[in-house]
Amino acid sequence: QVQLVESGGGLVQAGGSLRLSCAASGDTFSTYGVGWFRQAPGKERELVASLTWNDGQMYYVDSVKGRLTISRDNAKDTVYLQMNSVKFEDTAVYYCAARYKDEGQYLYWGQGTQVTVSS
Repeated sequence: QVQLVESGGGLVQAGGSLRLSCAASGDTFSTYGVGWFRQAPGKERELVASLTWNDGQMYYVDSVKGRLTISRDNAKDTVYLQMNSVKFEDTAVYYCAARYKDEGQYLYWGQGTQVTVSS
């Protein structure tokens, strides 16, 4: 059992940078794999980036490779999404999620934070 709360969203100009944070509480955070999802108006929710619980393996959807970076600080029970060179199409509600030892589905979700990129 883990609770997640996102923060750091807001308005940013195209080409600029933003860092999203996801604070975890409850269970031992280091035993959970983590992911960032996003959902834009009229589109399905998509997995943007993920990070495994134990070996540091990362995944990125092709559209964000080289621009967005997922990381974690287990000492602070926090997951980050560093967003650089943002594009208008990055506009969406961003959610963090966690799954115990990367087993099965992501069962724990934050409430979401809005990112709006102006052109």
